[in-house]
Amino acid sequence: MAFDHDIRLFTEHIVIERGLSRATAVAYAADLAAAATVLERGGVSSWGGASREDLLNYLETMAEDGCRSSTIARHLVALKMLYRHLAAEGRIATDVTAVMDSPKLWRILPDFLSAAEVGALLNAFPAGGGRDANPLEMRNRTILELLYASGLRVSELAGLPMHALDFDSELVRVVGKGNKTRIVPVGKPALRQLRRYLAEARPRLAEKVPRSPYVFLSVNGLRLDRERIWGIVKTAAERAGIAKNIHPHTLRHSFASHLLANGADLRTIQEMLGHADISTTEVYTHVDRNRLAAVHRRFHPRG
Repeated sequence: MAFDHDIRLFTEHIVIERGLSRATAVAYAADLAAAATVLERGGVSSWGGASREDLLNYLETMAEDGCRSSTIARHLVALKMLYRHLAAEGRIATDVTAVMDSPKLWRILPDFLSAAEVGALLNAFPAGGGRDANPLEMRNRTILELLYASGLRVSELAGLPMHALDFDSELVRVVGKGNKTRIVPVGKPALRQLRRYLAEARPRLAEKVPRSPYVFLSVNGLRLDRERIWGIVKTAAERAGIAKNIHPHTLRHSFASHLLANGADLRTIQEMLGHADISTTEVYTHVDRNRLAAVHRRFHPRG
């Protein structure tokens, strides 16, 4: 495996040629192995095949999962040292970590989608309807609809139980980090798709496991995992012809960015995203510069 081979050579290099302790090398190897696992799940097969956005997404996911800034910074140091070594050895063409600024790293927002791109992504899978509808395609469309409509983390969506859906109140109850429950409104288009999926597709997927408590099931009736949902989003992006680096978090970013652009306040967005600290939510403010500039031009006497 390319990842393991490069990690082994790198750790030998920092011990033998740079004089770092074996314990430090083991710690760096563990951090790099964790990164390699996530990259592989996203379809990346080597360090040279990873983009800056791939690495940012990995580190950002660590932040979303509650990792300390010091832990994230340590992982970044390991990645930067590895990439510098690979570049010096001619093993990779470009060191994509060279411009990654550690103190500000977890405040960098990856690509988000425009409204038109979201529409194209959703339409990559048919909404379904009728006996001939493919239940997996309907499920995939529903997953995309709900990710964008609610801003759920992929882990929250994967573990979403049936009792969390409240169609009467048009919301979903989510158990997020720290076992904290939050209530997130869901728009009518996503609710319509959910009803269609639950009525027409899910019963067919649940035939082997009729008592499964989860909303989204695999072809065998089992709970979907993060990797499968990641793959669904990647497939949708390919079908839609979207060249950006799309992953499940992209829909969460788009959810928050579009709310902010249309006038929602940060505190409300923070509550819907389940961020413990408002500073995490403030990363979205930079996407709203065009709207702020337009307001300034319209209302300031010297705008």
